[in-house]
Amino acid sequence: MISWMVANAGTIVITLILALAVAGIIVFLIKEKKQGKSSCGGNCAHCKMCSGCKNAGEQVPNKNLS
Repeated sequence: MISWMVANAGTIVITLILALAVAGIIVFLIKEKKQGKSSCGGNCAHCKMCSGCKNAGEQVPNKNLS
């Protein structure tokens, strides 16, 4: 068992780092959702889910105008 862990130490370490990163992202998204924040970019004109958005009736400025 120990020899297998030593032989695969790099894979184990990378897998643990990736698992921690994914868990951190999930926790971050849950906290943002509970605070009422949205991942929406605010450009409702190009959104397929525009009618289901909580801001559907509001005018949201287009941030992509340059």
